[in-house]
Amino acid sequence: MKPGRQRLDKWLWFARFARTRSLAARLVTDGHVRLNGKRAETSATAVGLGDVVTVAAAHATVAARVLDLGERRGPAPEAQTLYEVLGDGAA
Repeated sequence: MKPGRQRLDKWLWFARFARTRSLAARLVTDGHVRLNGKRAETSATAVGLGDVVTVAAAHATVAARVLDLGERRGPAPEAQTLYEVLGDGAA
C-alpha cells in the first residue's frame, strides 16, 4: 500500500464502524460502504486523508471525512479522532 493510504476494512475497524475486521470487510463486500460517492468494490480499496466514507449500517447511515489513518484499534475517544461526521449523522 502506498504511504498515506490504508485498506478500507482496516480503517473501518480502527474507526470502530465494525466490531471486527472481518465484519468490516463484510460491510464492504455486501455493498454497505461508499468511498467518495462510489460503491467500494473490495475491502482492500485504499482510503486516504480527506476521503469521504459513507457507511450504511443497520443502526444508522454515516458519512465521515477521513482525518487520520490510525495505527491501532484504540478506545472510542481515540477512534473518533480518525474522522469527522458530515451532515446530521451520528456515529
